[in-house]
Amino acid sequence: MASADLRDELLCSICLSIYTDPVTLRCGHNFCRVCIEQVLATQDESRIYTCPACRSKTRKRPALRRNIDLCNVTKRIRSTQPLHGEVTWIRCTYCFHSPVPAVKSCLMCEASLCDDHLRVHSKGPEHVLTDPSTSLENRKCPVHKKILEYYCKEDAACICVTCRLDGEHQGHQVETLDEASEKKKKKLRNVFQKLVAKREETEGRVQSLEERCRKAQEKASGEAERVTALFVDIRRRLDNVEKKLLNEISRERENTSLSLSALIQMFEIKKDELSRKMKHIEELCNMTDPLTVLQEPDTGDLCDPEEEGGDGDTGGCDIGYGKAKLISHISQTLSDLIKDVNVTFYVQDPAEILMDLNTAANNILISDDLKTVTRTEMSQNRPKTAERFQDYQVMSSQGFTSGPHYWDVEIGDFGWWRVGMCYPSIDRRGDHSHIGDNNKSWGLCGKWCDNECSVINDSIAIQLPHQISSDKFRISLDYEAGKLTFYELCDPIRHLHTFTTTFTEPLHAVLWVWGGSIKISNNVSSAGSQSVRRPLPPLRLPTPSPPGSLIVSD
Repeated sequence: MASADLRDELLCSICLSIYTDPVTLRCGHNFCRVCIEQVLATQDESRIYTCPACRSKTRKRPALRRNIDLCNVTKRIRSTQPLHGEVTWIRCTYCFHSPVPAVKSCLMCEASLCDDHLRVHSKGPEHVLTDPSTSLENRKCPVHKKILEYYCKEDAACICVTCRLDGEHQGHQVETLDEASEKKKKKLRNVFQKLVAKREETEGRVQSLEERCRKAQEKASGEAERVTALFVDIRRRLDNVEKKLLNEISRERENTSLSLSALIQMFEIKKDELSRKMKHIEELCNMTDPLTVLQEPDTGDLCDPEEEGGDGDTGGCDIGYGKAKLISHISQTLSDLIKDVNVTFYVQDPAEILMDLNTAANNILISDDLKTVTRTEMSQNRPKTAERFQDYQVMSSQGFTSGPHYWDVEIGDFGWWRVGMCYPSIDRRGDHSHIGDNNKSWGLCGKWCDNECSVINDSIAIQLPHQISSDKFRISLDYEAGKLTFYELCDPIRHLHTFTTTFTEPLHAVLWVWGGSIKISNNVSSAGSQSVRRPLPPLRLPTPSPPGSLIVSD
């Protein structure tokens, strides 16, 4: 059955609306309870009751049985969406023969009135008129059957005048329904405005995430295309190299075979000649006539002087394609291939690190751009708060909870220094509040103009074997991988040390100076988000390279 036919089955044939409290007659037809009761009321005088659908007659007023299944279906349908063709207006209670829209409902009479019946309706004050409604019985007190006029603030309930004066709400603080309704509407409007703002914020976040997702997909697609094209080119070049090497090996094999065949033929001839001479010598040795033996030339003359010393000569033929020569050729070819392959690198932006003045100790200066920290002998008289460090230290305002990030520092002037990252829960006072002197921070420390550095965590310092030649360093974080790495920004960039752990809090950049200054410098070897095309260097095992770097060397 089509959906339109199904909807027709849910409409009352009297009011042409979806069933409301449907009941069933003996003949099996269904009607709204209010609709059929009004029809039967008009038939009481004749004592002949007729079904509006099939016109079957009976002299006994038919019993109305509630159709529970149909009632449940109509309730579910009404809770989702109105059906196509459903009449949404309220019909007049007193217009029995044809449905007429009501313009008002009387709470006293519990009836809905069209324009004609409204003119003749009682104008008494007890007859309260409202907009048309189908739930008039809910507008009266279930105890006293009087109209609900007040709202009890203590019990949050709508009550009638009897409930207020003599009932269980006597003495309670009450308001008229209009007053209470307006107050509630005011609260609802405030809630509505907040919800509108939250929805707009949520929509903005959704749009931002969708845009990020789109860009990520586009970037991934572009990278996939570039990688595919790169390896297609590499495979093509390798195929060419393979064919070239196989052709050279085949040609070398043919040349070697021809040379060796000629040598074999030459030595076969020489072997026959030697056999002939050997036979002649044997004959001489077997002769009994000494005169004949002596008249023969000396045995040394039997050998060709020009051939002496040439028995081991192979004519200068290089037998086979030498293994060392083959490996050298392949290595050189692959090296040339890699040098010719240009790969597009996307350089990661450095993190924007700004120091938090609310955490800065009173014996350090913070520059106006919040990127340079300098030791000072003059107290800055900043207010003493729980988040301020006691001595020589400050941390960044922003923390990182995901993703890869890096930032660079430049050490200036004389003095001891420490740089690193820490949890926001790090102690702010005492000896264990400094970078690395606790289990909530990781640092790189050294002395200006000193060529030695060390890393420190949980008061355990590790002296680095490297001789430091630069005053610039990089701190690289991979939060999900649990790695915090330090690099020296020399040429080439050098890996110093990597801490590996599981991070459980946001990580903030932190600086400590005891004399001298530290500057956050995010322009070292940085190319922003632009792509940089450079040839790959020769293959060799690299140490870890920091984000934003194209260095693939120790």
